[in-house]
Amino acid sequence: MEKQLHLNLLASRPPVPGGLQSGSKMRMGPGRKRDFSPLSWSQYFETMEDVEVENDNGKDTFRIYSSGQHGPVLLLLHGGGHSALSWAVFTEVIYNRINCRVVAMDLRAHGDTKVKNSDDLSAETMAKDIGKVVEALYGENPPPIMMIGHSMGGAIAVHTAAANHVPSLLGLCVIDVVEGTAMDALNSMQNFLRSRPKTFKSVENAIEWSVKSGQIRNVESARVSMGGQVKKCEEPLNSPGVSKSIGEVIIEEEEEEEEEGESNHKRKKEDDQEVKKESLYTWQIDLSKTEKYWEGWFSGLSALFLSCPVPKLLLLAGVDRLDKDLTIGQMQGKFQMQVLPQCGHAVHEDAPEKVADALASFMVRHKFTELKEGFLC
Repeated sequence: MEKQLHLNLLASRPPVPGGLQSGSKMRMGPGRKRDFSPLSWSQYFETMEDVEVENDNGKDTFRIYSSGQHGPVLLLLHGGGHSALSWAVFTEVIYNRINCRVVAMDLRAHGDTKVKNSDDLSAETMAKDIGKVVEALYGENPPPIMMIGHSMGGAIAVHTAAANHVPSLLGLCVIDVVEGTAMDALNSMQNFLRSRPKTFKSVENAIEWSVKSGQIRNVESARVSMGGQVKKCEEPLNSPGVSKSIGEVIIEEEEEEEEEGESNHKRKKEDDQEVKKESLYTWQIDLSKTEKYWEGWFSGLSALFLSCPVPKLLLLAGVDRLDKDLTIGQMQGKFQMQVLPQCGHAVHEDAPEKVADALASFMVRHKFTELKEGFLC
């Protein structure tokens, strides 16, 4: 139960049966190797741009990925440690479902966004960021905007809506973040973060880990998303403070379990030499250092969500996530809820079609947009 709670905050729910727990060894059986090579953002979004906004300390630059020119804007906010690329596969699906524009942004200290004060991840600052980016993109007359946030991004979406930083807000969709379970998770979150690999030998290796550990259950989404979660290490492989990479763990596991004599030994030596030539990759953001902001993201979130005066949709990976305030609010019809079972915490990555269907139905029902020809809710 504790594992379920702390995985809910920023990472995934526990992996599917037969998957690997964080920090465990991984092995690929002979003849079962899947393609874990990275996929480009350009296969899912039409454009990528950096948007400058003015702040007290100077100019900040936010990385934006977008598709479409007409219809309401779907403004997508990712979870902690992720990036805008976590929305890539979902974007392709929803853009083909309904008339819309899609804008996915890297939040501060995440992805390729560059800000002067990357240590300030308070809900207030991040909510203001959203408003400034919307203003930079659209000026004083922004188009109708449907704000959609996952996990931390869902919390920031609620804070943004409650502070009226997006005056043209049509509706709000929050994905798998609930105050009760998030607050319960805070005490065990650091243990979860410590259980993750510190480094990877390559982006491919990070993708492989994300799938096999259950963090992202959709291989295609992992292949485009993980590139936004990791970066090259500055330190060489054998420097103090750099732990054994997950790539070496895989190699060692193969060596231990596959007894095929000299051919395996030779392969391992070649792989070891190759690893040493490569740069290691580590996490783009050290989430453990954001702990002082966690309570501010989630405390009072249910009441804040219920107070937002726009139509609201809550998508959950499990009904066990619903807390008391939201249960009462849902019974009173204050928001629409849908549970998408058999998904991890990264619901929009694991099941982009289901999330797109739920969002399309919600937006069409409220007459925010229309379905594209050939699709039925």
